[in-house]
Amino acid sequence: MFSFLAPAAPRGDVSLGERVLQRLHLDGQLLLALVILALAGLAILYGASNQDAGLVYRQSVRVAVSFVVLLLVAQISPQVLRLWSPWLFALGLLLLLFTLHSGHIGRGAQRWLSLGVVRIQPSEIMKVAVPMMVAWYLHDRPLPPNWKQLFPLAAMIFIPVLLVAIEPDLGTALLILSAGAFGVFLAGLRWRVILLIALALAITTPIVWHFMHGYQRERLLSFLDPQRDPLGAGYHIIQSQIAIGSGGVFGKGWLHGSQSQLDFLPESSTDFIYAVLGEQFGFIGAIVLLAMYGFIIARSLLIALRAQDTYSRLLAGALSMALFTYVFINSGMVSGILPVVGVPLPLVSYGGSSLVTLMAGFGMLMSIHSHRKLLAT
Repeated sequence: MFSFLAPAAPRGDVSLGERVLQRLHLDGQLLLALVILALAGLAILYGASNQDAGLVYRQSVRVAVSFVVLLLVAQISPQVLRLWSPWLFALGLLLLLFTLHSGHIGRGAQRWLSLGVVRIQPSEIMKVAVPMMVAWYLHDRPLPPNWKQLFPLAAMIFIPVLLVAIEPDLGTALLILSAGAFGVFLAGLRWRVILLIALALAITTPIVWHFMHGYQRERLLSFLDPQRDPLGAGYHIIQSQIAIGSGGVFGKGWLHGSQSQLDFLPESSTDFIYAVLGEQFGFIGAIVLLAMYGFIIARSLLIALRAQDTYSRLLAGALSMALFTYVFINSGMVSGILPVVGVPLPLVSYGGSSLVTLMAGFGMLMSIHSHRKLLAT
């Protein structure tokens, strides 16, 4: 019987396909789930973009490139990843500082850095560099971390988060914060420490509110009451809720739906594509997609559980929970239970930067899993 909890087959019973996957350092079940999700994402994107074949083709190329990145990263052993962690973190910080000084400004944000033929978004590097750095720092230290260790950990997490928030890119800042925080939490942080940190964050909320941009405050206020500005800050949430509600249980059918096909729903191919899914495939389609994410997260956490050293275990766990944060924030903001912060739906939303970073993270997970098996035999 198929089960992601099933033990690995004895070496003599390994099929040709399994031997190929082992040679390429890939996990078959996780790879298959990612491929199915990517194909489903392209189909949803086609329906969300008014059947724009050119847009779907460009996204297909990005998906293919991201899987190549996954394959390449999977060849790097966890030991090498650990050695690279502080250097990648330092590189990401330097690029973030350089972006704030000389980065490209677009749509009111200074997020992009031009390298001549290509532009990069350095904040994407920190999505994997921060959990790598946290795992590297804790690797040779006794766990759970004490107060003396928590201060440098806080600096490793909050300095890049602050630099990204200044750009401003609140959604990416939250993803970096969650990836680093989960790395510390999985190290066995005591509950009284967690409660004290939560209390400190609650006390600093007025300070954070003071430094937020005007449009970010409007988004929070519209989250609490979308009807206060139905044609402005509350428009996205209202149209999204209409799209999801009109889909009912079974949806209006693929390529059908007034909100997505008549352009009532803003950002329908990017941040709000989950609302398109709800309108066209209904409650059933939304649950099936969440179940696919659930399988991928469960498989990733199993890899973390089976990891052989502290660095691998913390890194795999943090990357797994970062995917959960992606899905939770996107589905939550589209459904109106969380404020709109601009987080894409992994492997479904249109875009390339976050996709490449995400698949690099899955490459690390597969490296941790496959190299563990090689050591075990």
